[in-house]
Amino acid sequence: MDERERLLELVRTRALRVGKITLSSGKVSDYYVDAREVVLDPEGAYLTGKLMLDMIDSEAVAVAGMTLGADPIVTAISVVGHIEGRDLTALIIRKEPKKHGTQKFVEGPLLPEGSKVAVVDDVVTTGSSLLKSIERLRKEGYEPIQVVAILDREEGGSEKLKAAGYDLKSIFTRADLLVKT
Repeated sequence: MDERERLLELVRTRALRVGKITLSSGKVSDYYVDAREVVLDPEGAYLTGKLMLDMIDSEAVAVAGMTLGADPIVTAISVVGHIEGRDLTALIIRKEPKKHGTQKFVEGPLLPEGSKVAVVDDVVTTGSSLLKSIERLRKEGYEPIQVVAILDREEGGSEKLKAAGYDLKSIFTRADLLVKT
């Protein structure tokens, strides 16, 4: 079993819940994926970090994502990257600005203005979280250059991101998740 197949097995057995559920986008779905069940597990974190690292554009110097879903993903990519000789700074994007001190939306080491950043998420439905992340990174002076996710639910998010100038890369799509091979 290769790394992608193993990660898919972990997602199917640990993160996939079948049944009616309301998503963060407000949409009602017949399934839900709680990716934290996989990316907070050592094996799942490693596999996610490895597979997503391989998808990150070589120009990127950092990887960023919206808290809380992307926190373990950003960390996994950064750590696996370091082990493999490709350092990517990890950045966490807050949902609300810090209420004290610097009142920043983006946490992590300060990078030079114009630094190229890959933006990641766990599950993409509408793409709104990624677009908000992109906006916040731009306001901090960074250049978001790509979007990468574990799962594209294939419910319009990819098209919304495409309209904003980004091609979504994902490890899996709805078809991969719900159809056993």
